[in-house]
Amino acid sequence: MADNHRPLADRIALVTGASRGIGAALALQLAEAGAHVVAVARTVGGLEELDDKIQAAGGSATLVPLDMRDSAGLVRLSHALNERYRRLDVLIGNAGILGVLSPLGHVQPQDWDQLIAVNLTANWHLIRCMDPLLRNAPAGRAVFVTSALGWMARAYTGPYAASKAALDALARVYAAECASTRVRVNLFAPGPTRTRMYLGGWPGVDPATLPAAEEVAKSIVPLCLPDCTENGRLYSFRDARFLDFQPPT
Repeated sequence: MADNHRPLADRIALVTGASRGIGAALALQLAEAGAHVVAVARTVGGLEELDDKIQAAGGSATLVPLDMRDSAGLVRLSHALNERYRRLDVLIGNAGILGVLSPLGHVQPQDWDQLIAVNLTANWHLIRCMDPLLRNAPAGRAVFVTSALGWMARAYTGPYAASKAALDALARVYAAECASTRVRVNLFAPGPTRTRMYLGGWPGVDPATLPAAEEVAKSIVPLCLPDCTENGRLYSFRDARFLDFQPPT
């Protein structure tokens, strides 16, 4: 019988951007659900703090200090996972940067390149490297964290909005390619959340009015479970439901 308290027992879950915010909260929750968490982030100290929390909760983790722009590092990670586990049950593409909020004409080329590399290209590399491992799992699940800014097209959010709109398309194409397999791919839009990244971009917002990362992360966990049958869908935390992709009117 399945353990209702540990529905991810003996599963392997990779979480990018796991050192803080939604990524760290989700990594802990997946560990509490029984998964062995492969936590990927640049910040070693943050990863170590996460590991302490996971161990205190009775879980286990592998810490991977890695910059998401290091595509060769992602390849090495996929080879290591294949050698050790032969599969990957859960892939969370969470790592992202907000970048500079400014008029498009003022965005510096190096800032644009860095943001696209982290928010978009790195997720393509994740798919490229981890797809065979997800397909080897009995119920591979992939979730990519997006943003409503990808379709709201608000002023001064150009690079970030463009990267998330492209990520939406990337994930939906991948979902279509996985439709006849056991892999399910979905998107998750957290909305404004009490994280360092959001408050750094909108410092005038009162943090007390925003949901905590832990609360938001709880809504991602169901998308990671073997019984999740949705594919190519977008779940909005703010709306507490799946949203339909529709062309602009």
